Amino acid sequence: MKYITIALAKGRLAKKALEILEQIGITCDEMKDPTSRKLIFTNEELKLRFFLAKANDVPTYVEYGAADIGVVGKDTILEEGRKMYEVLDLNLGKCRMCIAGPASAKELLHHGELIRVATKYPNIAKDYFYNKKHQTVEIIKLNGSIELAPIVGLSEVIVDIVETGSTLKENGLEVLEEICPLSARVVVNQVSMKMEHERITKMINDLREVLMEVQ
Repeated sequence: MKYITIALAKGRLAKKALEILEQIGITCDEMKDPTSRKLIFTNEELKLRFFLAKANDVPTYVEYGAADIGVVGKDTILEEGRKMYEVLDLNLGKCRMCIAGPASAKELLHHGELIRVATKYPNIAKDYFYNKKHQTVEIIKLNGSIELAPIVGLSEVIVDIVETGSTLKENGLEVLEEICPLSARVVVNQVSMKMEHERITKMINDLREVLMEVQ
């Protein structure tokens, strides 16, 4: 039996995903060792391998088959646009992708004016403005605190993840439009789904049952 490899997005998401996997009998004790320098963790009994990756890289590992299964946020899936199957919503890390800015910018979103949009998610922003709103915008990619952009006049609005909205409020900004809801998803490599269909489908169905019990 060959190993099935699972890529988890580093951080809080990996920890929560492992907790759910444990509920269906999939464990990996060596991953819990905070002192470990290992990159790949193995459960020999179940023939499973795990590794942690930067969220942005998880879809790449899955598309190219270096990982059979991945757990990553919907924001990353949309931004990376990789070829793979999205099979399950884990309902973890729920938040929203939104357009935000000062209240005065709301008008600019309704008149199709040329505005500047700052974001860490240029592909999501481009798709929303060009394909859904049919509004031409100039997109500025930033890596740090996006909220700063409209405050210092770099952009009229931002596209960013909003959880509670308190950071926006503190900086005199507000949600102007919601683009889409976000949460952690399970993704599967297209070839792996064919080759290891039985094992992967069982895992997905077991996870689905656990999630239904929680709800």
